[in-house]
Amino acid sequence: MTQPIHYVLTGLLLAVATSASAQTLVETVTTTSIQNTLNTSNATNTLKVPVVPGAPSATDPATAPTPGATPAPAVTITPLTAGQQQLLKTAQLAFQAGQFAQARRQYEALVAANYTNPEPHFGLALTLLAQKDDRGAAFELGQFTALAPDRFEGPYNLGVIATRAGRYEDALKLYGDAAALMKDKASPAAQRQVLDALATEQTRRADFAALTTTLAAVVALDPADEDAQFRLAQARTLSGQGAAALPGVYALLKRAPGRADAALLLADIYVAQGLPDRGLRELNAALTRVTAPADRSDLLLRKANLLAAAGDTRGAVVSAQNATRENGRNAAAFARLGELRLSRGDRPGALVAYQNAVRLVPRNAAYRVALAGVHLSLNHGSEASSEASAALTLNPTGMTLARAQYVQGVTAYRQKQYAAALKALGASHAAAPSADASLWLGLSAYAAGDYTLASTALTESVKLDPTPTARQNLASALLASARYPEAEAVLRGLVTENARNAEAWYMLGLAQRAQQREQEARTSLKTAATLGSVRAQGALK
Repeated sequence: MTQPIHYVLTGLLLAVATSASAQTLVETVTTTSIQNTLNTSNATNTLKVPVVPGAPSATDPATAPTPGATPAPAVTITPLTAGQQQLLKTAQLAFQAGQFAQARRQYEALVAANYTNPEPHFGLALTLLAQKDDRGAAFELGQFTALAPDRFEGPYNLGVIATRAGRYEDALKLYGDAAALMKDKASPAAQRQVLDALATEQTRRADFAALTTTLAAVVALDPADEDAQFRLAQARTLSGQGAAALPGVYALLKRAPGRADAALLLADIYVAQGLPDRGLRELNAALTRVTAPADRSDLLLRKANLLAAAGDTRGAVVSAQNATRENGRNAAAFARLGELRLSRGDRPGALVAYQNAVRLVPRNAAYRVALAGVHLSLNHGSEASSEASAALTLNPTGMTLARAQYVQGVTAYRQKQYAAALKALGASHAAAPSADASLWLGLSAYAAGDYTLASTALTESVKLDPTPTARQNLASALLASARYPEAEAVLRGLVTENARNAEAWYMLGLAQRAQQREQEARTSLKTAATLGSVRAQGALK
């Protein structure tokens, strides 16, 4: 076994893991908005699979050492003979030439001839990995690790196999073991590959404190890697060390002033520190340096969010509109522009903005539901129902699902299709309870003659948001259910808050009359009539 052979094999080995380390913190974080950039995501669920023979896991009770157990005897490494070394070189050449079947036979022959030498197991494992025989490769890597416990290649490639199988917790531990073993032993390229794989699993687990340590080691290996510097700053920020990340971000911007992602991170850090005005100034400064239209669009969109959070919705609309002008394919900017215009009562403008967002990303359920909501507010019943139905075909969840069902329910109610309205609104409230869904569910039930359901739904709406409209409709449902004292209590509250509410005075009179209190009823009805209630005038005759 010679050192040159070891490093050639290391290079081949590490190339296997490229797909395992593709995900980076950059991909995980930078596409989020100002409101949630610094939030961590839920940890990925670990897929538990049986431990591969020959690759014992420290978390597997079947292979973990027990107190008092007899330790496995140490294995004496048998050096390769001259003939075996020649056969090893032949197998390596076959592997490098892509002749995997031949290489496997030669490595298996070497294993049979000298089982206690690690190199044949290592080469056979690589060959089996190339043949997509992960189980066989895991076994041989287990043997290699037992024979060469100080070598990082074993746990590293077992980690690759664990990642492929979705056993992310096992992969995290194995990559960590490899990183500890490789110090002062591996080439810089090999160290980087191991650290990148470890960083991938730490990102998946949202362990940003550990990720900071790993990325700091990456930067130490390659101080000129600007992307690694950026990821390190992100990791520090996400681990709650935003202020500590600032020097690194400023240093990166000094070297690469046109990096919009670093400017966005800088703004996020200041926002998280309770300094949104400072964050806004940093965005404005970045806009003087950044020239790429797509990057400028992202900066302007973030600026719009900051302005909106500060209450400057007019400025936010201008900034979001500028974001769409810089990049006409920025669907998120169009959607945000629609949201901001809607908040300012500009429904036609919001409609156009959301239509553009849907045109750019037709399979985004949230955009379609928002567009459906604007159509609904403009009484475009057919268009609202069509967009909501299209959103539901995209299998939305949570609030998006509930909102689509809500739009369907309200449009059905307006078309007097009460059974359909009850079904859709009931589903909406079950998916995500809301005052609006309960209100329209109550109205639909009332229109269908189900006053008990109407009272229940409207009571829920009042609990969630006691608006005068919800309370007045609740009073009406209670009257229809002959629950006169409850209706009277609700109505007294309404006329106390607004003495000019003619409809509330009218219903109060009816509730009092139903309880045989005619004098009080006539007083309430006269008040309603004076305020213009035609029905109250009729009730007084």
